[in-house]
Amino acid sequence: MTPQKCRAIFKRFKKNNPHPTTELHYASHFELLIAVILSAQATDVSVNKATVELFKHAKTPAQFLSLGLTGLKTYIKTIGLYNAKAKNILATCKILESQYHGKVPDTREALEALPGVGRKTANVVLNTAFGKPTIAVDTHIFRVANRIGLAQGSTPLAVEKQLLEIIPKVYLHDAHHWLILHGRYVCVARKPKCPTCLINDLCEYANKTKADPLPV
Repeated sequence: MTPQKCRAIFKRFKKNNPHPTTELHYASHFELLIAVILSAQATDVSVNKATVELFKHAKTPAQFLSLGLTGLKTYIKTIGLYNAKAKNILATCKILESQYHGKVPDTREALEALPGVGRKTANVVLNTAFGKPTIAVDTHIFRVANRIGLAQGSTPLAVEKQLLEIIPKVYLHDAHHWLILHGRYVCVARKPKCPTCLINDLCEYANKTKADPLPV
């Protein structure tokens, strides 16, 4: 994809949604971190349903530790892999309390050293909480980037590196959210909604489909 076409795509995304953000509900950097950890292999909707009650009872690492493992599980048991996530969250809370005075660190190295936090989770926190121009390549972004022609990578890291190179800096901060939302609601895995897509004419997948229609 040419730089000109890439810029045109994100210009349209910005015009359509000037201030995109995560669909996870949170009121602090710590709550965002917890929500993102819980969202691994789970939907934002399911996480929000759990955290709406959880965050009423615990809003800080110290309060999470007071809940204990059994107490925390009662709030997140509807979320996939909740047993492992509960253990990781409490281990993370211990580190936040002992090393960071209960605050969430703002560097990739420190974030990725927390239990349950990988590169994708760290990127989400860096971008959404601290305004860093990162891109967390989840299944939506991986699919969309490869499908529309923004990147051609076989791994999330490869796609991330390509996106960081091709996306104009002016759009980098919000690109993560635009691509996720586009993949979640328009460029879906099965039967992408090409006829109503705002970048239909710029998309390599849509143009290829038009050029090579399936046989009747």
